[in-house]
Amino acid sequence: MYVDSHCHLSFPELSDRIDAIRADMRAAGVDRALCICTTLEEFESVHRLATRFDNFWASAGVHPDNEGVREPTVDDLVALAALPRVVAIGETGLDYYRLNGRSVADMEWQRERFRVHIRAGRLTGRPLVIHTRSASDDTLAVLREEGGGQVGGVFHCFTETQAVARAALDLGFYISFSGILTFKTAEDLRAVARFVPLDRCLIETDSPYLAPVPFRGKTNSPAYVPFVAKQIAALKGVSIEEVARITSMNFERLFGVPARAEPDRDDLYK
Repeated sequence: MYVDSHCHLSFPELSDRIDAIRADMRAAGVDRALCICTTLEEFESVHRLATRFDNFWASAGVHPDNEGVREPTVDDLVALAALPRVVAIGETGLDYYRLNGRSVADMEWQRERFRVHIRAGRLTGRPLVIHTRSASDDTLAVLREEGGGQVGGVFHCFTETQAVARAALDLGFYISFSGILTFKTAEDLRAVARFVPLDRCLIETDSPYLAPVPFRGKTNSPAYVPFVAKQIAALKGVSIEEVARITSMNFERLFGVPARAEPDRDDLYK
């Protein structure tokens, strides 16, 4: 069975289709998912999914790209992390991809927001879900300055270089790969996936975005995470079942989620 370690089921593209999505997950052998929060305003919807369904969990955080939203404090995040089934802080990090005429120096508000999340992670012991785009040097620098290695977590939807992957691993983080790994243009990323030890890998969809081949361009779904596992299995020369088993164990270890009993999993989808 597979775990989607990062999806956005509260987003409008998916939120009205939860029953169908869960049926598709069941058919694909995907038994668990982590529902990721990107604003404080969204948290209630994300958390409701995790408390309604016993194979979903939630995070608490504000995405680095989101502007014009409620700014989180350490106290906000600590309080949300204490709620049932909240297992992570984030997604958080830095994103300099769309500066919109601003300089990197102008993005201090993003770096401060990131620091708030790391401090909340340290106080709660909840792992961090890291987003970094066109900002890897600063992402790593802030993590080091704030003691992010004491918390750990995952660099989600990884698209950076092998050097960045090595630095993240050295800090104690996991690396999560998405459907991008299956794209024809992603040979450099596939080389990174070969480098990252399987016992430090997670798999994800980041749905509704980044559907893997053969669904590229369509709305993504947690049911498609086996296609990411299939690509990793091919790169590492192991069975897809081994990738499913180890990435599921990694998910359980990182987020403190109990292992699923093997017998009848039909109850997960009632």
